[in-house]
Amino acid sequence: MQLQQLDYLPDGLLSAPAEQLHAILRRPTLIHLPGKQSKPLYLSVLLHGNEPTGLIAVQALLHKYQAQQLPRAVSIFFGNTLAAEQGVRRLNLQPDFNRVWPGTELPESPESRMAAEIVAIMQQQDPFASIDIHNNTGHNPHYACINKLENSYLQLACLFGRLIVYFIRPKGVQSAAFAEFCPAVTLECGRPGQQNGIEHALDFLDTCLHLREIPQAPVASKNIDLFHTVAQVSVKDQIDLSFNRPSADLYLNEDLEWMNFTEIPPGTALGKVKNGMALPLLVKDERGQDISSKFFSINEQELQINRATMPSMLTLDEKIIKQDCLCYLMERIQL
Repeated sequence: MQLQQLDYLPDGLLSAPAEQLHAILRRPTLIHLPGKQSKPLYLSVLLHGNEPTGLIAVQALLHKYQAQQLPRAVSIFFGNTLAAEQGVRRLNLQPDFNRVWPGTELPESPESRMAAEIVAIMQQQDPFASIDIHNNTGHNPHYACINKLENSYLQLACLFGRLIVYFIRPKGVQSAAFAEFCPAVTLECGRPGQQNGIEHALDFLDTCLHLREIPQAPVASKNIDLFHTVAQVSVKDQIDLSFNRPSADLYLNEDLEWMNFTEIPPGTALGKVKNGMALPLLVKDERGQDISSKFFSINEQELQINRATMPSMLTLDEKIIKQDCLCYLMERIQL
């Protein structure tokens, strides 16, 4: 898990698909490339091995400038290439590469030491901004996430689109670590393999390369839809969940992901539970406190929402739900 640093692009890097990248980069790798403006733009891709849009967008960006100098220096972190080789978010014995950064609640590990090393390296280089590129597994729009409600962070996020999510949990994410010393955003670019997600990320990266500065002026509230993630919803470890087996402990609705970024009313059902079962979900607020009963209850075996809310990242992928969470719950906020 020792970090590799390079100041050049290895042969084949710009054409390798995600599943073949590990043959070129045998370790997590941070590549520094010079540009006309010296303060580097930091980019991270493949923190989750099954989310290749960031890699493809970065490859396209570097292809564009192969015969000329980059408008701005870049430092690119290629993360979990081993998981990418197998097309999974992370390997079973690995921690999540986007939960191990400074501020993490996970135990110390080789991955967390590597993440801390990257932060120390980049902090010395005084980066212009940080961009972490991801995909969703469920049906979600494209949106940008920030970890600080400051003007430069909002302005940077607005360049991606008007839909912005502010969050401080989960802990240990890359963007939150970098947000301590530079404007930082996480881009959520829809499902893997969607061309519009790749093009959207590429356009955003190219725009950022040409910025001389990030505006410090306030963002007009009419120009954005701003949401605050107030809770993370997980399925308890011992619960057997399914979208197609009615006999499961938690039998979730097959159209669940269509609730993403939709304001849903109290009484909305997410699925059914076995007769007599206690609440199968664990809901934590920003401080990590259990607030499950504030948001969910069981009524005649139906798992129901108690209060108006807006979910995000609901997915039908049972493995992702177990590895990460069922969803996040958001509330609209005004600047």
